[in-house]
This record gives sequence, C-alpha cells and structure tokens, in this order.
Amino acid sequence: MSGILLGLGELFQTSALLALFAGVVIGLIVGSLPGLNDSITMSVLIPITFGMEPQVAICLLVGIYCASACGGSIPSILLKIPGTASATVTAYDGYPMSQQGKSGEALGLAISSSTFGGLSSAAVLLFLSPFLAQQALKFGPPEYFMLAILGMSTVIGMAGKNIVKNILAMAVGLVFSCIGMSPQTGLARFTFGQVSLMDGISLIPMLIGLFGITSILEMIEGIKGKEIDLQKVKEEYQKVKVSLPNKKMAKRLLPVWIQSSVIGNIIGIIPGAGMIMAIFMAYDQASRRYPNLEFGTGVPEGVAAPESANNAVVASSMVPLLSLGVPGNSTSSLFLGALTIQGLRTGPTLFRDTPEMAYMIILSFIVANILMLPLCVFYCNFLATAVLRLKREILSGCVLVLCVTGAFAVSNNVFNVYIMIFFGFVGYAFNKYKIPQSPLILASILGSMMENNWTQSMVFANGSLTVFVTRPLSCALFILSVIFIGMPLVKRFKNTKK
Repeated sequence: MSGILLGLGELFQTSALLALFAGVVIGLIVGSLPGLNDSITMSVLIPITFGMEPQVAICLLVGIYCASACGGSIPSILLKIPGTASATVTAYDGYPMSQQGKSGEALGLAISSSTFGGLSSAAVLLFLSPFLAQQALKFGPPEYFMLAILGMSTVIGMAGKNIVKNILAMAVGLVFSCIGMSPQTGLARFTFGQVSLMDGISLIPMLIGLFGITSILEMIEGIKGKEIDLQKVKEEYQKVKVSLPNKKMAKRLLPVWIQSSVIGNIIGIIPGAGMIMAIFMAYDQASRRYPNLEFGTGVPEGVAAPESANNAVVASSMVPLLSLGVPGNSTSSLFLGALTIQGLRTGPTLFRDTPEMAYMIILSFIVANILMLPLCVFYCNFLATAVLRLKREILSGCVLVLCVTGAFAVSNNVFNVYIMIFFGFVGYAFNKYKIPQSPLILASILGSMMENNWTQSMVFANGSLTVFVTRPLSCALFILSVIFIGMPLVKRFKNTKK
C-alpha cells in the first residue's frame, strides 16, 4: 500500500499528468496514421526523453503505448486500412458496420472495448508485478539463466507455422548479443576494430533502426501505390459521430470483453507472443462462442473481441519486464531502453530500490486508459480528418530527422547512426521475407543475460549442469521451457499422424 501511495505522489505531479495526457494524444494520432505505430514513435522519442525528469519521460511513453492500439482501429473501421497491425482484425466487422451507416457505433464499440481491455491489463500489472518481483528476489544465476531460456522457448512455442523463421531470428539476435567484450575472457569479439562496439551494440539505436528506418523504407516504397484517398477520408469522416454502447449493448458484450481480455492478458505476459496472436485468438474464440452470428458482416462482437484483446496485451506485457527484467514484446523492450536512460534497472530491484517509480509506471497505465476514452471520442469527432490528410512524404521526412537525431543523442556518437541504418535494412529485409523481429530483439537482450548467468552458474556449481535441475525454481523454469518447446513438436506429430 505504501508503494501505491508513493507512486500516486509521483504520478499526480502536474508535469507527469501533462506528459501522460500528451502521450495519449500522440498515441491516438500515430495509431490512426497507417505506416506509423507505437514502436516507431517511442523508438525515436526515447533519446529525446534523456533530458526529462524520469516520471515525465515514462508517462509520455505509457500514454503513447496505451492509446496507439486504440487509435489504429479508426482508419481500420472507416477506410479498411489498419492504422496498426493490431487493428487488422477489427476491419473484418468494423468496416462492414461502417458501410451500413454505423460508423459511429463501430468506433464507440472499439473505444469502449479498448478501454475495458486496457483497464483489465493495468489491474493485472498492479497485482501481479509486485508478487513476481518479490519471488524474483530469490533468483540466483541458475534461475536467471533458465528464465532467459524460458523467454526464448515461449517464442518457439507460440510460433505456430513460423518456427523455423523464429529460430532464425533468435539466432541472429544471439549473434548480435555476442558483440563486445567477453565477460569470461575479457577479449573483444566481433568488433572489427571498432572501439564503439567494445560495449556491445547500443539498444536504442538498434531499436530506432528496426522500427523507424524500416518504416521509412516501407513508406517510401508504398507512397505511390498505397496513398490514402483523401476524398474518401473526407466523405467518411464527415458523417462520423461516435456513439458509445448503451447499457443493453454493454451487457451483451460483457462476456466477449472478459473472454478477450483474459486471452490478451495471458498472451501479454508470455514473452515474445505479441498483439497479433492475441487479436486472432480472441476473434476466433468469439466466433466459436457465438456460432449463430455471421462474423465478418458487421457483428458488434467482431469489433469488441480484437479491440479488448489488443489493449489487454499492453500493460500485461510490462509484467515480465518490471518484475523479472524480461520484455514481454518488442514495444515493451523500448521501455527497457527508456528506463536504462533514466538510470533505472528493471526486475525485482526496481520495486526494492525505487518503489515510487515502479508503482508510478503501473498506476500511469490505469490513468492513461481512463483518459483514453474521452480523448478518443473527441479525436474521432473533430480531429481525425485533418490528421489523416497529412502527406506520407512529409511524415517520412519528419520521422527520418527524429531517427537520426535520436540515435546520435544517445551518446553523441556518429557510430550509433551507422548502427541505426544497418538495423533499418535488417528490419526491412526481415519484413520482406516475413521474418518476425520480436525474437531478434528478445534474443539480443537475453543473450548477454544468458551468457553472464551461465558463467556464474558454472563457477558456483564447479561446472556441474545439475545445478539447473536441483534448485526448485530453476527446475520449474526448466520444465516450463520444455513444455513450450514440446508443444509445437507434439502438435506437428499429431498432424503428421492424421
């Protein structure tokens, strides 16, 4: 309780609340602009937050993260152009509703569902993170090594048909994590004579490249072929007035909201799973729950399910990051960089050493979701048309300037700009071949963690591998890892047998 009061004291400073408000507004704008998303925006803004107070910087990023998932549903419903990847499924039923003259109702469903899912995940973050952090204080090197293994095994277990591509992405990430000084021998590895690589690849320039530069390259490629029809934007938005669900509709959608939020929260907590899996699972389960409804023709449940699921992933993806130091998805890994810049360390020490910041982050997710509801209604009714008329050429130019400035500002080193450009092309190639980026980011972060704790574990156990199965927590993590890796293999065996 004392931690919550300390967090409230930090959050309810005027500057922090204004930053949270600004973050929600920015999130709605970038979410509703096809080609931009929360990851791109946060990656280019993180270096700019270096000179801000910690609570101001974190509140700004929290607001963007919460609101962008909701903002992506706006063009998805009205124009059948998802603003973010997490709004893809929303178009299945949202756009047909819009064609039936129910644009305002569809947007109201999306906004209220996103708010419900976001608040549920914020509650999970509030109650689960401190408990996990308390348990994590019992972790030693063997437990942290197995935790890293579990984080990567979940990527394999949740990969579906993309197991080979996920493993390839993780392998590339592990190679990148080896760059720098060896913690065991003290020798330089894969530095190619560059002093700037002695400490390894800087996380922020890498993420700016993967998200920002990659998005610019894709925007340039699609400027001519995928430009938004401005006349269509004007026509669609002129007749929009958001209508939130009434009591009867809310009662009808409550089971879908609860079911989809549970799915989103579970997927969010699992490292490497992500929003895309959550929205498809939620939509599939909703269609199974109501077989008498014709999904894809403008069913309210078809909008409510993916929207409550994608926002349920948001705060729950911060659970493993804040409590264990393992990012839940690629966007939450950006918070790792932001907290590091502010001198904060994720994991159990965050709750032990700086409880006011830990609880401020958690409580800011609750407040951001509350702010999101009225702000999104206002945005849809009055501002969305003007924002969507922005030209892609101008947007891509602004993003490029922010990317270069942000990468350089991390350590005032031009070499970081080269790293950013390199990873921009890596991300572009990954997208071209449909290789997910999340496993690469997760592996590059967990790789050094694995290596350090492996070395310490071997010293502690005199080279005996039994240390990983004789300690209860380490053994439990090992069993979970085997289960996650074994699931797709068992499924494939059953399918082959059929």
